[in-house]
Amino acid sequence: MWRVWRLYDPLRAMVIQGIFLFGLAAMIHLILLSTDRYNWLDGAKAPVKTQNAPMPANK
Repeated sequence: MWRVWRLYDPLRAMVIQGIFLFGLAAMIHLILLSTDRYNWLDGAKAPVKTQNAPMPANK
């Protein structure tokens, strides 16, 4: 494993990994915020209530 770190700078690798993980977390949160079920800021939207009317009789 130490030979791998001779090829890559550990500080640069950790910074790139941190940027990638932050971007991934932001993308996941924005996707969840765009859904009705998992939007924790606005809350769940109330379901649309429809009025059930009887079917017309066939004459």
